Amino acid sequence: MVAACAVVVVITFVRERTASEDEDPGDTPDVIEYMTMWIGVVYAIVLGLAIAGVWEARSAAQDHVQAEAQALHEISERVRVYPPAERDRVRADVEAYVSQVVNVEWKTMADHEELTQRGTDLLQRIRADVTDYRPTTDFQAQAYQPLVDQVTAADSARNARSDSTGATMPSVVWFGLLAGAVITIGMVFALQIRRTARELILAGLFSALIAFLLFLIWDFDSPYSRGITASAQPFLNLFPGIKG
Repeated sequence: MVAACAVVVVITFVRERTASEDEDPGDTPDVIEYMTMWIGVVYAIVLGLAIAGVWEARSAAQDHVQAEAQALHEISERVRVYPPAERDRVRADVEAYVSQVVNVEWKTMADHEELTQRGTDLLQRIRADVTDYRPTTDFQAQAYQPLVDQVTAADSARNARSDSTGATMPSVVWFGLLAGAVITIGMVFALQIRRTARELILAGLFSALIAFLLFLIWDFDSPYSRGITASAQPFLNLFPGIKG
C-alpha cells in the first residue's frame, strides 16, 4: 500500500516537471471522465467477485476440516460397541491419524501445499480396522455399516482438503486483476492530475485501497498457507487429548 502511494506521488511529480507550459489541467474531455467512472465501476465489481470467490473457497476449506474431524470423532465414539481389543485398536489409530494431521500434515500443507503419505496410510489403517472386523452380535452388526459410512465420510473430506491446499484463483484471473489495477490507476493520470495536496492524497488513497484489496485476495487465495487460514481447531476440539 505504501509502495502504491509512492508510485502515484513519483509519477505525478515527474508528470508535473515534464508537462508543457500551455497545458491546461482543467481541460479534460467529458468522455474521459465518463470512461474513468465506468472503468472504476467495472473493476470494483470484478474485485468484489474475486473477494467473494476466495472467501467462499476459504470457508469451504474450513468446512472440509470440520467434516473430517466430525467423522473421525463418530468412529471413535461408535466403536464402543466392539470388543475392548478392537475398540482400543480403532481408537488408537484414530488418535494417531489426528496427531499426524495436526502436528505434521498441517505444516506440510502450509509449506508444500500437499498432504503426507503417512496420513494416507493411517487412514487406510482405520479403514482396515473397521471393515475387516466381523460382527459377532446383532448390536455390533447394526453399528458396522454406520462405522463404514463414517470412514467413507472422513476419506471424502480428506480428499476435499487435499484439493483445497493450493491456490484457488487461476493465473488468467490474476492477470486480469493486475491489468485492471494498472488501467484503473492509469486513468487517474489521464484526468491530468496535478500535485496539489488534495489530489495527491486522494490519488494515493485510491491506489492504496486497490493494493489492499489485491493483497486481501492473495491472502485468502490459499486457504491453508497464508495469513487468515483454515484452522485445525476442529480436530483439537473433538480430540482434546491431542497436543497441537
